[in-house]
Parts: sequence; C-alpha cells; structure tokens
Amino acid sequence: MLVQIEEARKLVERVLMGHGVPLPHARIQADLFIDAEMKGVASHGLLRLRRVIERIEAGLSAPGKTGAQKWAGSNYLQVDGERGLGPVVALAALDAIMPRAREDGVALAAIRNTNHLGALAYYAEYIAARGLTVIALTISEALVHPHGGRKAMIGTNPVAIGVPADPEPFVMDMATGLVSMGKIHDHANRNEPIPLGWALDADGNPTTNASEAKKGAIAPFGGAKGYALGLAFEVLVAGLAASAIGTDVKGTLDSVEVSNKGDLFIVIAPRHAEAAKALVSAYLDEIRGMAPSDPARPVLVPGDRARAERAKAMSHGIKLADGLWSDLQALDAELEKTAKGAAQ
Repeated sequence: MLVQIEEARKLVERVLMGHGVPLPHARIQADLFIDAEMKGVASHGLLRLRRVIERIEAGLSAPGKTGAQKWAGSNYLQVDGERGLGPVVALAALDAIMPRAREDGVALAAIRNTNHLGALAYYAEYIAARGLTVIALTISEALVHPHGGRKAMIGTNPVAIGVPADPEPFVMDMATGLVSMGKIHDHANRNEPIPLGWALDADGNPTTNASEAKKGAIAPFGGAKGYALGLAFEVLVAGLAASAIGTDVKGTLDSVEVSNKGDLFIVIAPRHAEAAKALVSAYLDEIRGMAPSDPARPVLVPGDRARAERAKAMSHGIKLADGLWSDLQALDAELEKTAKGAAQ
C-alpha cells in the first residue's frame, strides 16, 4: 500500500518520542528510516522501528545520548556512543570531524558502543552533499561464511563511498555479504523465498527458505574476493574503534544484547575541489551516456536507481507491506492507549 511520506514521518517521530527519544533525535532516526523507504531499501527502513523501540524499553539503547567524543590526535576522533541511537551518534561525530577535514585535508571518526547505523548511503550522501568525500565502514554480527566455509564468522560489513558531483553526489553503498541480513528478514516477513545461493541454513546447507537462512550464514559476494574485503573491513574497523570482532559482535539484529560493533568514517576534503567535482561529474555523465547492451536498460552509476525511486516516492508516497503499516499503526495506538490510561 502507498503511504504519504509526511504521514509516515510524523507517526515514526510520535512513536519514538513516546518512548523517550528527544525530538531532534527522533527526527534524525525517522529521516533515516524514511530515506531508506523512499529509495526502495525496505530492509533498512520502517520494519526496524519496532526493534529500536524494543531496545529502548530493554535499556539497551539510551536515546538521549550523542556520544562521548575524545580526540586521540588532531584528526582522529574516538567516540564512545554511550548506547545512543546509531544515526544520532554518527551524525554528531561527522559534524565534529568535517571542520578538521576542511582544515587539514582528512579526519576520521572511530565509533563503538552505539546502536545500528542503518543504510550507510545516508551518511555518504550527507557528507558528499557538503563538498567532502567520505569512506564509511561498519561491521555486524557474524552473518557471512568465509569462502569455502559453512559457518558464519564475519559480518556483512558494508562500505559506502560518497564523492561530490553534479547534479547529485556519487554514492555507492554495498555489503560485502551477497545480501544484507535485513533483506533476508524482509523476505521472511513477506513469506517470500530467497534465491538459491544467497545463504546457508543452520546446518551449512544451501536454502531458499528465508526463515531458515536467518539461522544460518549469508554467502560473501564475489566468492573469495568479497570474503577478503569483508574480512579486511572487519579487522580495520574493530582495530581502530576498539570494538568487538567476529562471533563476539552482538546487538544489531536483536533486542537482548548490547550493541558492540564498530563504525568508521574517513572524511576527506579534496584539493582543487571545484575542478575535481567537474571532472567526476563529466566522467559519470560519460558513463551514463554510453550505448547500453540492452536498449531498454540505460547504463546507470551507483545511486541513480535510488534517487529515481526517491523522486517517485516524493510524488506518490512510499510503498509499504500492509502488515508493516498495520504494525506501525499498532505501535502508535499502544502509545495513545497508554497516555489515556495515565490520564485517568
């Protein structure tokens, strides 16, 4: 079903604030969810709201925190997220390192003890739209099996890169797992099978059952190369953020464990920024303008599809599964019922 963007946004903000989230923080968390839905990335969208609420209620998330920041050097910010909401802590860290990057050329933030970030494209776009380049990395629970293995040992470990360009920044966001676990959960929620080759079940056997895949392991993308990249990101992020690593990582997919993964943002201020931006923009337009192998499918660069989906959603609304919208409305109704009971 189609839901108007502002209707969904206001509901999410209302529910978050009803569970103790300050308005500015509720707006950030809601904006990240809505942005994912508008881009057609349902796995990182509104289906995660109930999990956020459950973690707050369980004391696993401190929604008023923005993170304790400590400069380990002039350009190296260490952040203890203090169990704050992932997007809130991350944006606070990015706002802190951007001036250092503009002054010295590069700055990085290494974050631990914070909750799920959501889609990394959100942050890549945030930084690139301000004329800076960013490399964003995060790690997750052990969800991916090593190349040739049958057991989950490393995270899906996404990477996003944002580079200034016209008319829109270049934004690439991808996991080093073949798919995200969020996408597996989305298929399970819709009771839809997953393609063969996406994942193994708990016994290490290939499966098309999304519910069984949730208990097993996702394949690395590109075989050995994707596995190597995922492993490299795992040790890089955990080493710099002083976070948990491997099978010790918990708390991004459940409502019972403290989130102990790490996040890393490297922000770079390009020298000769306008010339670099013009160069990148012309190159991307050249790629878009090339003759496609299929005349019905023009050549795109990363981020084009998501922006087209967002433009469509802004005109027509976001498409949500009926069950998900009902669940969101139920969260809202529960708050109203609680408020009425307290007033009596």
